[in-house]
Order: sequence, then structure tokens, then C-alpha cells
Amino acid sequence: MLRSTEDGVTLAVRALPGAKKTEVLGVYCEGEKARLKIRVQAPAIEGRANSALIAFLAEAFALPKNKVEIVSGELSRSKVFLLRGVSFEQAKVILAQLQRECSDQRP
Repeated sequence: MLRSTEDGVTLAVRALPGAKKTEVLGVYCEGEKARLKIRVQAPAIEGRANSALIAFLAEAFALPKNKVEIVSGELSRSKVFLLRGVSFEQAKVILAQLQRECSDQRP
């Protein structure tokens, strides 16, 4: 799900567009195929869901939007984002926090 690169880290995401609100649901699949599952409030029309995901990840990782880019899966639910300037350790901490918040919201 998370890989270190020269420019930062890549994060594999499984997007679920058209939701009531944008939020992390947990992890989709396991092992090498694991992806962070995110509900997206925006519909998958004209790149709106992609823009909403970029905004969500930028806020979660305290980055400007121009430091978050889609490197694969632009037209797919399974996407990979590059988070420029984020270390692998920083990303692990933030991902753990997002997943905790996700589990805290469940009844």
C-alpha cells in the first residue's frame, strides 16, 4: 500500500465515489495488493472524484495539493498517488492515525 520513492512515497488507494462524505473505510485486500479504501463524496464524473481524493490526501498529509499526484489509475477505482516530500516513516504514522480514526467511527 505504501512505498518509498526518491520524491516521497506512493500510496495505493481503492476509491468508492459518490458517497455521502469523504472518509477512510479501512484496507482493501492484503499483502502486495493492499490499498487504502476511501469513500469519496464526489461522483466519478469529469475527474471530480480524483480532485476530491487529491484534496483529501493533501489535507491528511498536510501537503499543498500540488504535492499530491495520481501516478496510475486515473480512470480506475484502484489508484496510486505520489505524495511528494513525505518520508516513509511520516506516511506510516499518518496512515495509522487515519485507520484509527476509521475504526473509532464504527459502532
